[in-house]
Amino acid sequence: FKAAPGTTTAIIGSTGSGKSTILNLIPRFHDISRGKLLIDGVDVRDYALKDLRQMVGYVPQQGLLFSGTIASNIAFGNAQIPQDEIEWAAEVSQATHFIGERDGEYESHIAQGGTNVSGGQRQRLSIARALARRPQILLFDDSFSALDYKTEQLVRHRLMEELSDATVIIVAQRISTILHADNIIVLDEGRIVGQGRHKELMEGCRVYQEIASSQLSQQELTSHG
Repeated sequence: FKAAPGTTTAIIGSTGSGKSTILNLIPRFHDISRGKLLIDGVDVRDYALKDLRQMVGYVPQQGLLFSGTIASNIAFGNAQIPQDEIEWAAEVSQATHFIGERDGEYESHIAQGGTNVSGGQRQRLSIARALARRPQILLFDDSFSALDYKTEQLVRHRLMEELSDATVIIVAQRISTILHADNIIVLDEGRIVGQGRHKELMEGCRVYQEIASSQLSQQELTSHG
């Protein structure tokens, strides 16, 4: 499949179907064993690893924070990121409000593992870290699951506004996260069994239909389908 700049590609499927594996191949956390994975027509294995990972912003399912400040966590991996970019990333990821409520704000302390913030706050800071470098490619590995629906919608809306030229790939468990994706890849037992927009898949992909029926109400199925 192809994922173009300025579009959102979603990947959905049952547990163990290979969703996260696809994401991990892009920054070369694992290497592909068959076929090719190209970025701008170049095999990922032909990029210097540092250059490749500079192009990619990756947000894992479990947000990972380190002992330090909020600012140092957002800037982790690139200490040269200016404060205004740190604050921009926090604003897009909907972290500004809770940061403003903490003593010291961006200089407030974060415990190792982020144990002194909530799961949703931890995930928003992880998203901010990925955004702060303004990467060409953004990878979200079920990264919205710790966010409530309203916050998730706000983050996705701001992403479309602020990073309209980025290639966004989202692995999701919740079908509501990907309803408006430009292309949805449906995996089953390691194979692509469907590809298209939500309406197309509802009409022609049994696996997607089953996932949608298990998560969405009849009204939602009708209104979005």
